[in-house]
Amino acid sequence: MRPYKGCIVLITGCSSGLGRALAVEFFKQGHTVFATARRVEEVQDLAAQGLITQPLDVTNSSSISTAIQTIVKRAGRIDLLINNAGFGLMGPLAEIPLAEVRLQFETNVIGPLALIQAVFPYMLKQGGGRIVNVGSASGLLTTPFAGPYCASKAAFHSLSDAMRMEMAPFGIEVITLQPGKIASKFGDTAARILKELTIQDSPYCHIFPYMERRAKASQLGATEATRFAHRIVVAVTRDKPPSLLRFGKNSWKMPISKWAVPTKLMDSVLSKMFGLDLLQKQSMNS
Repeated sequence: MRPYKGCIVLITGCSSGLGRALAVEFFKQGHTVFATARRVEEVQDLAAQGLITQPLDVTNSSSISTAIQTIVKRAGRIDLLINNAGFGLMGPLAEIPLAEVRLQFETNVIGPLALIQAVFPYMLKQGGGRIVNVGSASGLLTTPFAGPYCASKAAFHSLSDAMRMEMAPFGIEVITLQPGKIASKFGDTAARILKELTIQDSPYCHIFPYMERRAKASQLGATEATRFAHRIVVAVTRDKPPSLLRFGKNSWKMPISKWAVPTKLMDSVLSKMFGLDLLQKQSMNS
């Protein structure tokens, strides 16, 4: 079994939030960290702390190939891959441009898989490794106005389940992380994209504040990223790590609610929470 001390760690999406916190925590615990971001200038302060920075856009095959080759040439191996890069696309599914939905899946599902495929031959050659796929509690309980994001994370969970079994014979362990609310820029970014894509005469325009509320929901009472990161690093570097990790506010509440609450009741609760009951009343009165 490969010792998980002094590892070579590759982390995507390190410009802010969980990715940045994980990069710093892995480094603090004595690992060699390659902190990557689509815009490398956003992680230059990490380089000043001693981490190694590398540009990496998970939606660009050339960027993936260059990053992996550069890291392996410099470090000789990759022990841990943390697939963290992603974003949240919010809005009513009937109106979101399909190009944006495709980008959501390219970033949250296809890109991470492409990165895994690029890393797999090296882990195979070195006799093992660990892959941590960052999903979300939102991939377990779908909410209104977050359809593309919830669906992308649900798909990523399924891919993780399959590859966990497929890669086990080669000593490669796959760990799925399903966090709840973690403090980051996720909500602000999601709200900005929502505003840019909202149609002025949309039938949903009267409840835009509710859609915006959904975009920012992940930041209400969120767990501090640094506290979360410490628990994750300790867990994924154990001799026998768990296959599934859930930390952060609502990380257990959401899946339990999905399993325990009848569908019609859950639909009713979520519809009221995000203003859809107001649209129904307006439609009945018009």
